[in-house]
Amino acid sequence: MPKRLRLTRRFPAAMTNDAYRALQTLAAQAGITQDEALTFVFEHFNSVIDAETFNHRLRLFKAELEDRKA
Repeated sequence: MPKRLRLTRRFPAAMTNDAYRALQTLAAQAGITQDEALTFVFEHFNSVIDAETFNHRLRLFKAELEDRKA
C-alpha cells in the first residue's frame, strides 16, 4: 500500500526568481502542485540529482553567495 501524502510540515521558504520559476515549471509539467513538487524532489533527492556534479555545483553556489546577497 502506498504511503499517504500528508503535507504536515510547513516552513517559510525564500528563493530566487529563477528557482521559483523552475519549481513552477516542474509542477506544471508534472501536473502536481508546487508543494507536491518540493515533496517529490526532497523525498527522492538522491535519485534526482547528478551525484557527479552536485558537490561541484554546491561549491560554486557557496562561493557566489556573498556577491549574490549584495
